[in-house]
Amino acid sequence: MSDYIVRATAGDHQIRAFAATTREMVEEARKAHNTSPVATAALGRLLTAGSMMGIMMKGEDDILTIKIQGSGPIEGLTVTSDSKGNVKGYAFNPSVMLPPNQVGKLDVGGAVGEGVLSVIQDIGLKEPYVGQTILVGGEIAEDLTYYYANSEQTPSSVALGVLMNKENTVRQSGGFMIQLLPGASDEMIEKLEKKLGEITSITTLLDEGNTPEMILEHILGEFGMEIMELIPTRFHCNCDKSRVEKALISVGRKELQEMIDDEKSIEVNCHFCSTNYEFTVEDLKELYEKANS
Repeated sequence: MSDYIVRATAGDHQIRAFAATTREMVEEARKAHNTSPVATAALGRLLTAGSMMGIMMKGEDDILTIKIQGSGPIEGLTVTSDSKGNVKGYAFNPSVMLPPNQVGKLDVGGAVGEGVLSVIQDIGLKEPYVGQTILVGGEIAEDLTYYYANSEQTPSSVALGVLMNKENTVRQSGGFMIQLLPGASDEMIEKLEKKLGEITSITTLLDEGNTPEMILEHILGEFGMEIMELIPTRFHCNCDKSRVEKALISVGRKELQEMIDDEKSIEVNCHFCSTNYEFTVEDLKELYEKANS
């Protein structure tokens, strides 16, 4: 399996940890949306985070959505994941171009700007759980660290990164998420902070040949880390023509009749994977009949 997430525990279950390598997932998203390098980096970071956050959910049908709405030129990002490692997403403005930031890296913070991060968990209750925080820098990892501390009262360290090749394909992508559970000792927190401070870049570690397991071992080895499972993760959209048909039927007979009267085929585009679905006038007439029944 090329893209996967490691779920681990350490410190007598006082620490839970996730680490992922997601190069193929992010390259798939880049090709689907034809994203610019900075949009690829922003979307890739959020897809990686979404994949790790998704597998924290317990239910078979649970869905997690992360939305970023920002003042920057990318305008926003949306990522949706499930508990099985499937993730999809898009950038509102996929072609945004910006010069590198002051340290010569892709300026994700500049692309995102100031705004709001929302995490929506649909876990089969009457209403989904929604947590919201302000963006603290737009670099995404820091924003999620802040979200966990404020919305879920879970001290966390989140690292996310995407490294691009010169021809703008994805060279490396991945991340980790380490969370302290209630009861963690001050001594453990201090040691963990020291270890985390030694890590400069997740993509550098991946590019040097480190696996997610090796990265977690480096951070958590002295705390008696135990790997619980490895979960494949992928960019996957569950749209299909029948789902789009249902969506068109739901717009109502009046709107469908107007489309038929135009006497032109229509094309419906899926935001999440950029697949186009074409419906001829005859198709629309069939949907109109279904809407009547």
